[in-house]
Amino acid sequence: MENQIFVTGMGIITGLGIGKKDTLNALLQEKSGIGEVCYLQTVHKNLPVGEVQLTNEKMAQLLGIEEEKIYTRTALMGRIALKEALQEADIQNNRPKRIAFISGTTVGGMDRSEQYYKDFLSNDTKNPYIEAHDCGATTNLIANEYNGVFDVMTTISTACSSAANAVILGANLIKTGRVDAAVVGGSECLTKFHVNGFNTLMISDKQPCRPFDKTRAGINLGEGAAYLVIESEKSAKERGISPICRLSGYANTCDAFHQTASSPNGEGAFLAMRKALIQSGLQPNDIDYINAHGTGTENNDETEGIAIMRVFGENIPAVSSTKSFTGHPTSAAGSVESVISILALQHNFIPVNLNFSEKIDEISFTPNIDAKIKINNTLQHVLTNSFGFGGNDSCLIFSKL
Repeated sequence: MENQIFVTGMGIITGLGIGKKDTLNALLQEKSGIGEVCYLQTVHKNLPVGEVQLTNEKMAQLLGIEEEKIYTRTALMGRIALKEALQEADIQNNRPKRIAFISGTTVGGMDRSEQYYKDFLSNDTKNPYIEAHDCGATTNLIANEYNGVFDVMTTISTACSSAANAVILGANLIKTGRVDAAVVGGSECLTKFHVNGFNTLMISDKQPCRPFDKTRAGINLGEGAAYLVIESEKSAKERGISPICRLSGYANTCDAFHQTASSPNGEGAFLAMRKALIQSGLQPNDIDYINAHGTGTENNDETEGIAIMRVFGENIPAVSSTKSFTGHPTSAAGSVESVISILALQHNFIPVNLNFSEKIDEISFTPNIDAKIKINNTLQHVLTNSFGFGGNDSCLIFSKL
């Protein structure tokens, strides 16, 4: 195949822990990272969340950041995930000729700007955090330690499809010859703004979320960051890097049905999956596992299920939502779940869909709840969905080499 794109590095941090090893162990042990609010300053202590179990100060300490430096939680998590991805791909010692950094976020530095809003109004002691509020500023803060490494830097903000769209943009830059490699993904911390927002929409569950369950009552928000290093076949060969897997297909669509709801027949999700399959050259029955968007909301799980039925017919592969492990990391979801999907591909397992008990009447399949399930002892192709408000729907397919 021409223009093949390989994944050569990954980094992740979520409520499951720091790094790929912690993440893999939690998935295999069926240990959820969702629990009570610990670090976010909110009155909504009744809403379970998937928080990274570190204070900002501890993360800064792990990164060797001086106390007086201006940093936000989104940027700190992003730095941790970025560092792991760059180390695995040996970027700093063995840099590709041209490399981009593309990061997705929506809240940016809002955790600090909402905290210091009254200071902004009454005094100038916290004014530097005004500049740190912006999504693009967050990308700069994440990449700050790596001055001179990246030839191109930009930010994607398309709600919950942001990180997946960062992967797509990076892949397109590689395919069109603009860069040889790209570090792609996203970072998003919890803020009062979106905890209050989702609660106002009445789609936050006060119990651990139950994706694809008949009794589902909404999401548990989460936070985290994840990045993939993707590069052309030529770049990987020139650097002597052994690829992890291949990004074999991807697509983004937008049905624009509603500001926050999916179309009843899942049109955007259907088109994204179908187009990603066409680009990959794969048939629906080639897919071994679908890491679903699976938010646990009444609307998403039904419409995504209908879209999966439209694409895969009677031969639906194993499906699960790992948001029952991490919570919904919103703009970082696409890269968090890409890393999880690739870990499943590498280690030949299908993550279970935690908390499931009863099938949704409107869809034909049930999610995977069997921790021992395997497909002929190996997975070859995995598909992951990320859907944003406004019907901005993205699909990525990763394949074994």
